[in-house]
Amino acid sequence: MGSLGTVMKMDTVGRAAGAKYECLLFDMDDTLYPLSTGFNLACRKNIEEFMLKYLNIEESEVPRMCLELYREYGTTMAGLKVLGYEFDNDEFHAYAHGRLPYETLRPDPVLRNLLLAMPQRKIIFTNADKAHALQVLKRLALEDCFEGIICFETLNHPPLQPPALKSPILCKPSLEAFEAAIRVANLDPKKTVQTPSLIRTQTQLFFSLFDSFSFFLQIFFDDSARNIASGKAAGLHTVIVGNSTLVPGADHALRSIHNIKEAIPEIWDGDEEQMEQVIQAAAVETVVLA
Repeated sequence: MGSLGTVMKMDTVGRAAGAKYECLLFDMDDTLYPLSTGFNLACRKNIEEFMLKYLNIEESEVPRMCLELYREYGTTMAGLKVLGYEFDNDEFHAYAHGRLPYETLRPDPVLRNLLLAMPQRKIIFTNADKAHALQVLKRLALEDCFEGIICFETLNHPPLQPPALKSPILCKPSLEAFEAAIRVANLDPKKTVQTPSLIRTQTQLFFSLFDSFSFFLQIFFDDSARNIASGKAAGLHTVIVGNSTLVPGADHALRSIHNIKEAIPEIWDGDEEQMEQVIQAAAVETVVLA
């Protein structure tokens, strides 16, 4: 595992290319691959089995509880902890994710080429555990497209957890999880979304400065409307994936992650010669940021 100092090497390259955006944060499950893979349903089935087998929850109550806790707390696991159920986090993840049909995921060369052509830093931001994240990225052949992974282990490292959480588990969509991810990724929270229309309402002189200098914004991609709303509240530019309709807080909507270049061409804005240098050097070792 590398240090933040080692994995931030693409930052300088991205800035040199004159790109509008500084860093791209990607959710993973149902974002980098489509919902149609069935992973979501398989994971829920595994969680329900864990609740029944190891927590002795009434079988008739398990499906309802699983869904309601997910909706209320971001993950069923976080909700179970709030209710006082005690279990080992690693054992839960091993049961929920370790038994998934990873062989059904296939390499995605189209997405891989898109990611490698982006001059910005790219980081995975997921509620899942490290082992699951690494397995998914490997199966999609995207493991060297991201400089780091912010995952369950990262967010629930003691120094990151705020003292007054309503849940023992820190995860999306809580604003605290986004604030923690911003700190871990070493993003500048002051570099939030600013548009020409907003700046024009201040002074024409300031608008001229906007034309002369780049504002490096952070973009967050996720398939969850709740996560998008929290990402916007944290000051991120937001993209809902898997939905062609904008949801509250979303700046862009993508039916598929493969539509990213058509929808947000400004990601690739910059000098063509420098961009080519970025593409050639973009593949980096993915590390867990913890």
